[in-house]
Amino acid sequence: MWYNAASMSLIECIPNVSEGRRLTVVRLLADVVASTPRVHLLDVSSDACHNRSVLTFAGEGPDLQRAVVTLAERTRDLIDLRSHRGQHPRIGALDVVPFVPLDGATMADCIQVARDTARQVADRCGVPVFLYENAATSPMRRNLADLRRGGFERLGEKLAREGWTPDFGPSRPHPSAGVTAIGARQPLIAFNVNLADDRIEIARAVAVAVRESSGGLRNVKAIPIALDDRHIVQVSMNLTDFRRTSVEEAFLAVETEAARYGVTVLESEIVGLIPAAALPTNVARLRLAGESARAILEDRLSAAQRTGRRVGN
Repeated sequence: MWYNAASMSLIECIPNVSEGRRLTVVRLLADVVASTPRVHLLDVSSDACHNRSVLTFAGEGPDLQRAVVTLAERTRDLIDLRSHRGQHPRIGALDVVPFVPLDGATMADCIQVARDTARQVADRCGVPVFLYENAATSPMRRNLADLRRGGFERLGEKLAREGWTPDFGPSRPHPSAGVTAIGARQPLIAFNVNLADDRIEIARAVAVAVRESSGGLRNVKAIPIALDDRHIVQVSMNLTDFRRTSVEEAFLAVETEAARYGVTVLESEIVGLIPAAALPTNVARLRLAGESARAILEDRLSAAQRTGRRVGN
């Protein structure tokens, strides 16, 4: 048994890497994590349209730190953002690395791990690192959307501005790997709702209506994304506190707003894992696609505890 809550501070780490099409590369990156002693890979979720993958793993702070530093080295070597194209905003090959407290861990633990990891990533990889969310050293860097604004292509201009010197590493972006954001936060649910329509202006109007920054739902971030290969559009959301705005509430809000334009919801999906408490009693109401309804964090942790092996995709 690898996990005992009485003796360990269990932390979840959910890196997002800017590769979702070359699955051989994604597997190599997943193997970096899975081969790190005492770190258990729980899930790998890739999206070709976003050209992005989300890795979910858990362990104690020092072990997670080793896994992330090695992962940062491999993403730097395998992913070149100068030729990367995808629908999801990104600033780095290893784009964002959040640490989330689970059983026995505190937010203070995650902040310390985030800062130690950020320093090592910058030192070992030569990639600038910004600290964000609860680990942020400046209010203007707390919000990940502010860090990503302008994207990879405008990083040189951004880092040259007052107040945007990275927390660690060079003052200029890495030419192919960009920068990395590393932070500590509470659990977040990445939840996408696909509309049965191909008009990006509809998805944009719906995203504006439901996101908190425009007066919509509390603790909801939302952007429109065109899924060109499927000829549909998506409202891509982050629910930063599912107890204040639930997955079901977010789904119903998107459905209601889309209906104003005569558009129906096709399906929804969860990216990565979701706490069991965040799923509604009537899961079918969400029209979850694929394996999303079974991507439950506690189940994956229990499987890792039973087998001591890598679980998930």
